[in-house]
Amino acid sequence: KFLIGLIFSIRLLNVFCLSIQNSEAKNFPKTNRPMPNSRPDWFRVPAPGNELTKYAELKNTLKTLNLNTVCEEAQCPNIGECWNGGTGTIMLLGDTCTRGCHFCAVNTSPTPPKPDPFEPFNTAQAIKKWEISYVVLTSVDRDDLPDGGAGHFTLTVQLTKEINPDILIECLVSDFKGDLKAIKLLANSGLNVYAHNVETVERLQPYVRDRRAGYWQSLNVLKNAKEYNNEIYTKTSLMLGLGETTEEVIQAMKDMRSVGVDVLTLGQYLRPTEKHLSVEEYVSPEMFDWYKEKGMEMGFKYMASGPLVRSSYKAGEYYMEHMIKSGKKA
Repeated sequence: KFLIGLIFSIRLLNVFCLSIQNSEAKNFPKTNRPMPNSRPDWFRVPAPGNELTKYAELKNTLKTLNLNTVCEEAQCPNIGECWNGGTGTIMLLGDTCTRGCHFCAVNTSPTPPKPDPFEPFNTAQAIKKWEISYVVLTSVDRDDLPDGGAGHFTLTVQLTKEINPDILIECLVSDFKGDLKAIKLLANSGLNVYAHNVETVERLQPYVRDRRAGYWQSLNVLKNAKEYNNEIYTKTSLMLGLGETTEEVIQAMKDMRSVGVDVLTLGQYLRPTEKHLSVEEYVSPEMFDWYKEKGMEMGFKYMASGPLVRSSYKAGEYYMEHMIKSGKKA
């Protein structure tokens, strides 16, 4: 009886351990994993529009001046809403990234084409033509360049400000491999918002991002940018639905505030193709609202939090524009 009881107890323990392992395994995103049955009905967005809309005007300008936009390259679901409202995010330094993050649809190559030397001038002209008051400049990672592209960004900001003195500029940039000179150069370029995305919680970094990226490397970029120029705002973003826990999201938010991040956006991860990480969970709008409430309590100046929110989402830009012009800094 003792042996039978012992064997039974061991089997129960094995089943318990196996269930824990399976549960823990589901917390790590993978490719080719079964997706949730269907997208919830809150993922409905308006079509981009027709040739008579602002969307068509921005698209034509980008094509004429040989510019790229992350809105198209990253297959953003808000492209119609943002572009019809006159907001677009211009992607500098080409459309090919030197890194291979497991969530991103942008083209990758260790040897992308050389940057277009006329791109800073064309970008400034495009922004002037659009007659907008707030613009986001972003780029692919360019680890092949000595400064990661910081000089290219700086020139673009300076030319844009020269032609459009009153425009507000947000730069959503790479980590520049942690290069302090590159971070300092851009932080003092004349931009208004220095943005760099942490992307996911600390535990999931190696599963989601390229091996050359890192949680604390990204946080230190934001920390150093603010130290180099305390007049700018810093901004970052997290994708949810990759297997993170509530506690991990809250801890990430605390870590962001510890390095002085002013603005945070939270959005749902959506798999761009079957070759990318599967969605682990569709986070409810109510949960996004809860995170926003907690974040504002922590001291963020602003949060955009919702299933379709992206780091360049226009709703945040409207608030950012008002916040910057009115000088509301802590």
